[in-house]
Amino acid sequence: MKLYDELKWRGLIKDEAGEDLEDKLNNSSITFYWGTDPTADSLHLGHYSSLVMAKRLAKAGHHPILLVGGATGLIGDPRPTAEREIISKEKLNNNLESIKRQVIKIMDGNVEVVNNYDWFKGYEYIDVLRDVGKYITVNYLLDKDIIRRRLDTGITFAEFAYTLIQGYDFLWLNENKGCMMQVAGSDQWGNITTGIDLIKKKTGKDVYAFTMPLVTDKYGKKFGKSEGNALWLDEDKASSYELYQYLINVDDEVVISYLKVFTFLSKEEIEEIEKRHLENPGAREAHKILAREIITDLHGKESFDRAVKISESLFSGDIKSFSEKDIEAAFKGLSPFYINEDMNIVDLLILSGACSSKREAREFISNNSISVNGSKVSDLEYTISRENCLHNKYVIIRRGKKKYFIGIYKD
Repeated sequence: MKLYDELKWRGLIKDEAGEDLEDKLNNSSITFYWGTDPTADSLHLGHYSSLVMAKRLAKAGHHPILLVGGATGLIGDPRPTAEREIISKEKLNNNLESIKRQVIKIMDGNVEVVNNYDWFKGYEYIDVLRDVGKYITVNYLLDKDIIRRRLDTGITFAEFAYTLIQGYDFLWLNENKGCMMQVAGSDQWGNITTGIDLIKKKTGKDVYAFTMPLVTDKYGKKFGKSEGNALWLDEDKASSYELYQYLINVDDEVVISYLKVFTFLSKEEIEEIEKRHLENPGAREAHKILAREIITDLHGKESFDRAVKISESLFSGDIKSFSEKDIEAAFKGLSPFYINEDMNIVDLLILSGACSSKREAREFISNNSISVNGSKVSDLEYTISRENCLHNKYVIIRRGKKKYFIGIYKD
């Protein structure tokens, strides 16, 4: 299957520009770019589709450029509801360097990273108006969907002009890097077409672009976001175990489309996985393969294997072999309780919140429903001390099959 047809099969092309885009993708080697503003010191799982697309195009022989917006990040692209928070230059530059290192690692070094602040920092305001503003009408900007939706609530001139800056980025990269194509999420189509039109008006050249549909769950919520909290690609900010838990719990209705978008598995492999998934969705094989492919690509096979081991150990209750890092990853979402002296098991269960009374605590212990640090506790006189804590620090209580509580022993 040729590249263009494969991208279509995977559902990765929504809007496209350039009459012979299909031929360019299939039969040429062209330079393309995608961009992100450094609003945080890591990309998150919602950005991952763009990274996979860049790797996919690179594997097909095209040259990728990542534009990290040191200039555009100081303004922020217009959001549907309100203006973005302005961040300091110092923080932005720190974010930029972190993202640069992250992307180079994920792309196996096969990417050129540029910063649009490099060509905007000495650009006089009057020159921007002459070189860019003169070619774009106000009517043209008002017709952009993201701008039109903000007119009733108000939009600042900085946000209004954002599309001009991004349009100039494409022009600069075309003239200085030979960049012939931009790739982005479908929410960036208005900014992309500004760049295409600016290049055509100033140079007479025809360039190319296509957008990817925004990846969402079955309810339309963006992929990789949970209760407003991003799942970061930086393993120090979101462990492989967290990613694993998110991925194996995605909705059955979308898991096959995610395999198409986020993995390099072939059409034949995905169709075989889909067949088995429909025959036995309860096995969650498709979900596990999705997690394996994404986590291995991001963090390596060892991290994926460790995430699986943590998950299986939590299910079985066998946590004795957990490292401190494993414990922190597995119980990150739990609020810990603290102890500073030896405690009887009954008192400990009440302190932890695992039981509401001594009577209830004794019942759970007598029914073999309580484990401490991976071992069943049936003795009502059992005492927890620093010596029998995991790593001389942690007290992990398991009530029943799934309910966990974590304590930290403090001097």
